[in-house]
Amino acid sequence: MSTASKNIYFASDFHLGVPDKEASKVREKLLIHWLDSIADTAEEIYLVGDIFDFWYEYGKVIPKGFVRFQAKLAELCDKGIPIHIFIGNHDMWMFSYFEEELGVQMHREPITREWNGKKFYIGHGDGLGPGDYSYKFIKKVFANPLCIWLFKWLHPDIGMALANFWSGKSRESNSESDQTYYGDENEWLLQYSKTVLKEEHFDYFIFGHRHLVLDKEIGENSRYINLGAWFKDPHFAVWDGENLSLQKVTD
Repeated sequence: MSTASKNIYFASDFHLGVPDKEASKVREKLLIHWLDSIADTAEEIYLVGDIFDFWYEYGKVIPKGFVRFQAKLAELCDKGIPIHIFIGNHDMWMFSYFEEELGVQMHREPITREWNGKKFYIGHGDGLGPGDYSYKFIKKVFANPLCIWLFKWLHPDIGMALANFWSGKSRESNSESDQTYYGDENEWLLQYSKTVLKEEHFDYFIFGHRHLVLDKEIGENSRYINLGAWFKDPHFAVWDGENLSLQKVTD
């Protein structure tokens, strides 16, 4: 349970790797600066998916880069701060490395938590809610053990190049919709949250994936929060034991 002096933090969609190495290094440094700034007040940290723009763990090999970020996670875990990482649609091929080497806790599905009598529903958000049937089909394909096994036989240089090309095309096709709010009825994660509320009350729904910072009341004493994307408008959420607030990341 959170205390007055300790907070619980949420951030999502860093997409390290996009659009290029130089820009990602700047974002990585901002992310590390943010982690340093909250270390003394953090009871837990939830990183809610799409940490990387692409990730694939081979049996003995991991993607090159972002070692400073990984070292910071290990440092915070060694200090006793629980860090949770949700597997998103861009880094769905994360397996055991982060748990075994860095000490974080991994989640493939949404989870629920209760702090100070308030109930939280937390997840990356991909594949939830109505619509988006093409992605839901692709996700099933990519999550298939045979597909994962076949991909590992590609040389990492080839596999990473193909994945980054695919990711870039997907981002280009969705860039306009990522910036536009089309109303509650067209926000699939908001609609999904309302569906969950019919079965069980939650005070807060916290998601990533959407790339648009949102804070919407969706029922009596219930809020839907989307954390947005750090390569566009870096924000985070903080629960101080009594209130949940969205805040913009500063240098």
